[in-house]
Amino acid sequence: MGRSGERSPRRPSGSHARQRGNADRPRRGTGAGRYASALRWALSGRSVAGQVFVMNVVIVLLLVVAAAVALVLQVRHDSTVEARNRSVAVASTFAVSPGLQEALRGPDPSAVLQPRAEAARKATGVDFVVVTDTDGIRYTHPKSDRIGKTFVGDIGPALAGKTVTEEIDGTIGPLVQAIVPVKASDGTVVGLVSAGITTENVGGAAERQLPLVLVVAGGGLALATATAGTALVARRLLRQTHGLGPHEMTQMYEHHDAVLHSVREGVLITGPDGRLLLANDEAQRLLELPADAEGRHVSGLGLPDDAAELLASGRVATDEVHLVKDRLLAVNQRPTDVRGGPAGSVATLRDSTELRALSGRAETARERLDMLYSAGVRIGTSLDVTRTAEELTELAVPRFADYVSVDLFDAVLAGGQPEGATPLRRCALGGITGDVPLYPIGRQIRFVASSPQSRALETARPQLEPRLVDAPGWQAQDLERSTQVMEYGVHSLIALPLRAGTLVLGVVCFWRSRQPEAFDEDELALAEELVARAAVSIDNARRYTREHSMAVTLQRSLLPRRMPDQNALDVAYRYLPAQAGVGGDWFDVLPLSGARVALVVGDVVGHGLHAAATMGRLRTAVHNFTALDLPPDELLGLLDELVGRIDQDEPTDEGTAPVTGATCLYAIYDPVSGTCTVARAGHPPPALVRPDGVVEFPEVPAGPPLGLGGLPFETTELRLAEGSRLVLYTDGLVEDRRHDIDVGLDQLRRALETAGETPEETCRTVLDARLPDRPGDDIALLVARTRTLGSDRVAEWEVPNDPAAVGEVRSQVTGRLAEWGLDELAFTTELVLSELVTNAIRYGGETVHVRVVRDRSLICEVFDSSSTSPHLRYAAMTDEGGRGLFLVAQLAERWGTRYTPGGKVIWAEQPMP
Repeated sequence: MGRSGERSPRRPSGSHARQRGNADRPRRGTGAGRYASALRWALSGRSVAGQVFVMNVVIVLLLVVAAAVALVLQVRHDSTVEARNRSVAVASTFAVSPGLQEALRGPDPSAVLQPRAEAARKATGVDFVVVTDTDGIRYTHPKSDRIGKTFVGDIGPALAGKTVTEEIDGTIGPLVQAIVPVKASDGTVVGLVSAGITTENVGGAAERQLPLVLVVAGGGLALATATAGTALVARRLLRQTHGLGPHEMTQMYEHHDAVLHSVREGVLITGPDGRLLLANDEAQRLLELPADAEGRHVSGLGLPDDAAELLASGRVATDEVHLVKDRLLAVNQRPTDVRGGPAGSVATLRDSTELRALSGRAETARERLDMLYSAGVRIGTSLDVTRTAEELTELAVPRFADYVSVDLFDAVLAGGQPEGATPLRRCALGGITGDVPLYPIGRQIRFVASSPQSRALETARPQLEPRLVDAPGWQAQDLERSTQVMEYGVHSLIALPLRAGTLVLGVVCFWRSRQPEAFDEDELALAEELVARAAVSIDNARRYTREHSMAVTLQRSLLPRRMPDQNALDVAYRYLPAQAGVGGDWFDVLPLSGARVALVVGDVVGHGLHAAATMGRLRTAVHNFTALDLPPDELLGLLDELVGRIDQDEPTDEGTAPVTGATCLYAIYDPVSGTCTVARAGHPPPALVRPDGVVEFPEVPAGPPLGLGGLPFETTELRLAEGSRLVLYTDGLVEDRRHDIDVGLDQLRRALETAGETPEETCRTVLDARLPDRPGDDIALLVARTRTLGSDRVAEWEVPNDPAAVGEVRSQVTGRLAEWGLDELAFTTELVLSELVTNAIRYGGETVHVRVVRDRSLICEVFDSSSTSPHLRYAAMTDEGGRGLFLVAQLAERWGTRYTPGGKVIWAEQPMP
């Protein structure tokens, strides 16, 4: 088939080869096509010999004339191409010749370059070599009177750094020329070089070929005579090929050849004497046959005896599998003389090696999946750490490893978390025998740094040692015991960290002795899965202890899970527990409606588990009260009542101080107005760091601690510039038994004056300056840097008390949303505002104000002077109203009402697209 690297079968010679060559030529419109048509007409038997002869003579003469014309045109084309190539070569060489650029920059370039150009012209056989400056003024020319005149040709592309070839009428006649730029070291063009050959010299070669054409034409008559004999032979061939012409025969052969060498099965045809007649490309690849295999006996081709015997015998075979080299071949063989064909046999070969390997991998994968399923069922049946480790060893032996050991930190066995570089203890060891010289159960182990177990613990990544005899790091753990282990037959190891999340509980080792195969990467992945499932079960068992359960409860009560997403404040915080006991300090950051954010810091009086539990209840209450959008003083009033009742029916636990009250500071920051409303109940005052670095403690009325009851709380409104830092803290940061609280506040002031601008830097600086060596009380620190929402993110409108004004509001809001790129929210926003503004005009009094805020969500607020709160309800079929808020609730993500000194605000939030 002519493919590179593939061996084609022997093709028929003689007329068949010529017919295939003619098949690639056009059949109509050329001399060759007319000759083929005449030949087919002669073969049909409808022409006499005289007509054939005359027609062939005419065709031959036409072919000779066409060949002569084609030859002349081809010679002219080749000559022109040669002239272009030579011109480019001469000009390019001269352009980079030594001293050319120096001559161009000299006082008289012509004096230096004219002799060199003429010498180059004569040496290379071109008609001219011309050097010009960048304006096209000649420095050289074969005719000296042309020097100093403008060059004839298009120099634009050459000035741009490109090489140009063109055919023009020059000063010495029609010519082919090349123009090459002369470039300086920095790439700029400093001159041009042109070389060329005249058309007269280019076309002379064509005329020299005419005698040869005439000689060829003389032989045409002899060819016509021979054509008559060819016609008689072709007529006989047509009868023998059952009427198939040359094109049909060639096409049929090419199809058979393509199919034979394109199939993905090997095909062999052998004669009755066992000699190989044909082998397609796939058969040569599968059997690795020599280049001269065709014609040789199959027994001499280097095949295995059983395969050679089958191919030589010619017997019928169906899917017989034979190993040839490293391939498993499925052989099918049939005789070729079934329907009167020639004697012999044909065999097909199919490579089944990959299929059998894939089948083996599928079985291995099934076994591993079954093991993983068993791990999910059999590991973790109890909440005992040691028993769970034993279940892992029982599952993996002997299906995966010959021996399995599990080593856990002592703290994990006690239900705690490992701290520092503590030793491990072997809590489980299982194997096919009981006398393996590994560390026994109960042995405390410290692994050396070079051991795979130590590397697994330090990196929290699995370690594979396929050959322990080549692992000096493992042998360094215990040279004597390591020698005994290898003499026992243990030869391969996988060490994996027993990890639950980021917590490493211990290490699991899989050992092999009787299984000869070493552990590989695939088995390492399976071991990781097994250990991961066991780690979850062991960690669950560890968690179900009283001590750890208590620690989890305290941790979840003392600290928020995470800071909420909001744009009003940059927040950083620290919480440091006391050296002994459990306190009740807490803090929170709570997003409110209208892009506002609430900051809370509190401290429950007393210590112990009961104080921590009370703190958790107060935090929950603050979350609930915040949902009501209450002002700070009202919220503190509700907390005061709650603390007053919190311990009435709860006896004090033995060893736990009673809860006698709590302190709290509650602040609400509005990024639209830049104001912060603060109220506190017996809590230390907040600190305020202005953008210019000035530190102050705003005057906020203290109010009584929570739980005393009877007195109201007061609020203070602070106006904060953008970039101000509001610092909230508990008394553990500023109070000390050695000095008064005023001293602590003064020290805090000095720390804040030297702190960085970010909340994180502020927290770090304050704690470095104020944190005692052994804190006797909890410390909660919350630093919030303010942001403001500019006028480009807020739109406000005063709405007349007229229902007709609703349409104008919708139009203005739609325009503002288009400016913000929120056109897709325009429809729902129009509906929401229409309902809220209409209700405000109808029921809300005389003053109606609309505000739209673009924050993390799109916030629509309608202010009115009424204190009556709307309620969501289902309207009856006969009701004329009552559906507006229901529509708002369906369209908005959240909605609600908050009260102001002058009335109320109904707000609705939509998620940003």
